[in-house]
Amino acid sequence: MGAAGTDVALETADIALMSDDLTRLAYVVHLSRETLGTVRQNIVFSLLVKAVFVVAAVPGLVTLWLAVMADMGSSLAVIGNGLRLLGISPKKKQGR
Repeated sequence: MGAAGTDVALETADIALMSDDLTRLAYVVHLSRETLGTVRQNIVFSLLVKAVFVVAAVPGLVTLWLAVMADMGSSLAVIGNGLRLLGISPKKKQGR
């Protein structure tokens, strides 16, 4: 546990619970799985947007400013998608 553990145990642990409540472990596992899914979504979306604009830029269908705005827009979409993780709470996982 984080509060009662040694410094070495905290540094080497994958998960450090800062309280003695083991019921939060299920929440941490659920949050980590949701985070991994969101990271995958963000990577795929970002690469698809960039690929579309690279292909469209070769024949000159896209201007530089449009590509920059699309890149900034995809960055904001990725940030917004990541912010959804803040809404996950332990109560939602348990169905209460």
